[in-house]
Amino acid sequence: MTGLLSRRRGLDDAERAALRAALIEPIFELLPLKNLPEQIPHLPPGARVSVTASPNKGIDATLDWAAQLQADGFRAIPHLSARMIPDRAKLEELLERARAGALTHAFVVGGDADEPGEYLDGLSLITAMRELGHPFQVLGCPGYPNGHADIPDAALDQALRDKAPFVEHVTSQMDFDTKVIAAWVRRLRSEGFLPDIVIGVPGVADPQKLLNVAARIGVKDAKRFFTKNLGFVAGMARSGGFYKPTGFVQDLAPLLADPATRVTGFHLYTFNAVEATESWRHTMLAHLGSAA
Repeated sequence: MTGLLSRRRGLDDAERAALRAALIEPIFELLPLKNLPEQIPHLPPGARVSVTASPNKGIDATLDWAAQLQADGFRAIPHLSARMIPDRAKLEELLERARAGALTHAFVVGGDADEPGEYLDGLSLITAMRELGHPFQVLGCPGYPNGHADIPDAALDQALRDKAPFVEHVTSQMDFDTKVIAAWVRRLRSEGFLPDIVIGVPGVADPQKLLNVAARIGVKDAKRFFTKNLGFVAGMARSGGFYKPTGFVQDLAPLLADPATRVTGFHLYTFNAVEATESWRHTMLAHLGSAA
């Protein structure tokens, strides 16, 4: 293999096909920040677009942007953050807005709010949504391959098991260790975990932004990874000081190609830098032998 993928071992045909399939139609994550409108022209038409929930912006901003993206022809996926929803009345309002906006997918998270309302975690929110009747055909929830800085591993595992009957997929939260991710996926499958698994992929970004986002979502070892992995730092130097997930996704190709893992695709953490991440994705697809 030559060019972009030459620094690592070559991929066999099944791995190339699986990696190509994951890159053709990923989920693009956007943050509800003031530069969100600038990202929209760089999204592929009809793309699946996940809109996060920010305690600073409030849950209403997430629903507003999701409805707008859906109206613009995208398949919007609002993050419903349990700890940001104060009570049942607000939840009913949000579900009605989702119904009115023709939103059919949602991603349920516990959330970062310091002072929660009626819903302490994702499971309690999903339970309330089911009681009220929600409009979503597909629900997703997060998973943490390398744990969470503030939640014990046993509690994380139990929470995921409890949510499994009610979600269609789990998305791995941002992690940089592909061996840990692969082991996590295989462990879930060995334990009989049934929902599909989507792998979270950090998009093109500068290292400080990666650290900031990793800290916000509770990644335990992001700083240690950056400081101890000299090859990773050298790779960023070759890329002009920016992280590019080329090696990351190539290392995941065997996992994607294994039908037993049922990994169904990628979730791209764009950090609201869609243009750069899209440029990288198109380049990857070209090297893998496919147009975007």
